[in-house]
Amino acid sequence: MKITCPSLSTLGVLVCGLSLLLAGCAGAGITRPTDPKPIDPERPAKAPNILFIFTDDHASHAIGAYGSRFPDHITPHLDQLAADGMMFRRCGVTNSICAPSRAVILTGKHSHLNGVLTNAERFDGSQMTFPKLLQRAGYQTAIFGKWHLKSEPTGFDHYERLLGQGPYYNPMMRSPSDNEKGHTDRKHSGYTTDIITDLALDWLKDERNGDQPFMMMVQHKAPHRHWQPPPRYLDRFDDIDIAEPDNLFDDYSGRGTAARIQDMEIATTLTKNDLKLVPQRGLDEAQTAIWNAAYQPKNAELKQLELTGDNLVRWKYQRYLKDYLRCIQAVDDNIGRMLSTLDELDLSRETVVIYSSDQGFFLGEHGWFDKRFMYEECYKTPLIVRWPGVVDGGSVEESLVSNLDYAQTFLDLAGVSAKDSSVQEMQGVSLVPLLLGNKPEEWRQSLYYQYYEYLENQRTAHMVRRHRGVCTERYKLIHFYNLGEWEMYDLQEDPKEMKNIVDDPAHAATREKLEKELEKLALQYQVPDDRGSVSRDPHQRIEAYQAREQQ
Repeated sequence: MKITCPSLSTLGVLVCGLSLLLAGCAGAGITRPTDPKPIDPERPAKAPNILFIFTDDHASHAIGAYGSRFPDHITPHLDQLAADGMMFRRCGVTNSICAPSRAVILTGKHSHLNGVLTNAERFDGSQMTFPKLLQRAGYQTAIFGKWHLKSEPTGFDHYERLLGQGPYYNPMMRSPSDNEKGHTDRKHSGYTTDIITDLALDWLKDERNGDQPFMMMVQHKAPHRHWQPPPRYLDRFDDIDIAEPDNLFDDYSGRGTAARIQDMEIATTLTKNDLKLVPQRGLDEAQTAIWNAAYQPKNAELKQLELTGDNLVRWKYQRYLKDYLRCIQAVDDNIGRMLSTLDELDLSRETVVIYSSDQGFFLGEHGWFDKRFMYEECYKTPLIVRWPGVVDGGSVEESLVSNLDYAQTFLDLAGVSAKDSSVQEMQGVSLVPLLLGNKPEEWRQSLYYQYYEYLENQRTAHMVRRHRGVCTERYKLIHFYNLGEWEMYDLQEDPKEMKNIVDDPAHAATREKLEKELEKLALQYQVPDDRGSVSRDPHQRIEAYQAREQQ
């Protein structure tokens, strides 16, 4: 299948934005104005409810529908969601790290414009976001779970959020109130993934206004580090070995300096806390007893084995991946609960369900965990959309799309006009034409990426150097600009990105073309030159954040 994907040119934005001209407010009793020549006649006149389910660090290759190498029964509800809707295979992120990804989704703007370039900055809630525009369009908006943007959520009729990163067990959560602080913090008992879902379902059943359409964001902490599974899955996968990637012991000989000097290797970077070799924080007495009953015998067995070298790395890989997958299975359980509740409330037919994550994640590929790089495993993120009666079940979309597109997609679903000045300032494109099977001829041909969270000559979490790059249907060009190095990969011939071909004379013409495309995108997105520190983020704030991350 030939993929003609995006550079987000001005013409592309205008063409993709045509579907947004079906203006008007959406939802119960609110219909779009009649267009004498409808662009997409199969689209319902009444705009749908929107349920956005979001996770942290969930790699698409840990979902059965995407062709996971892991046990195929881990994500049955996500697999069914894909079977009932559309799965996007080429969804990239603009900046593969948690807070920046969330800010991009809220604003529809790249990091340098929304102000959140790294995890250390505070999101400016006064700027325009898609939830605010949905409120104007008559939607009731709510968010539950992980926020991770330091400021309080704005644009939501209700929220209950984790404080900071949030724990896996017994979370403190904050909701708005009329007291002098403007919020109330409440301690919950139980497993955080389940609790977030409980809160969302309570609101859906008892608190929302049935006369308004809703946009609800359910955002899980899982499967973020330190991967604490729920009590029901502590022994899951104990009797099997998880398949290893064939580059678990990558020596980085085919790549550049950045790959060799990172600090995210399973062999050396995972801590005793990551590996559950020390007592776990945040559990109550009963939870601790269940936890110890599961992990102490396994840890005793490890001690007796006295593993070293590659055998110890393999053990670490198994411990890490099993805990990661256990957390994902808990997320999938709760996705099943959400979908069942939509059925029970007779809301499924009028609700678009979107599943995604803030970025992908390394699951042992190249010997790594974590994200940050523009390499495929963490650059790509899952995106699955179910739109009953509109999107054909089992659809697969290969076009290049991005988390930059989510805001305009939500607004398009709601019938918010593309002519709205706030929408025109956004930098993505609506994915609704793709959902309707009406891909514009001038769809983008490339995607822009930039990662900022590194301070020269200072200890930085995972030590991934700053870089920017461009991805097309077949190729990826990455510039580690403070190292003065370039990397280029042929994703068709080398999908695992093991061989840097940037200096191969046979690919000189392709490199030149990609360099020009990269500069064109940087100009189009108004990207300032970045060769030093991040101007919006004083060093001490990054250092404080990094210290917390290492705890």
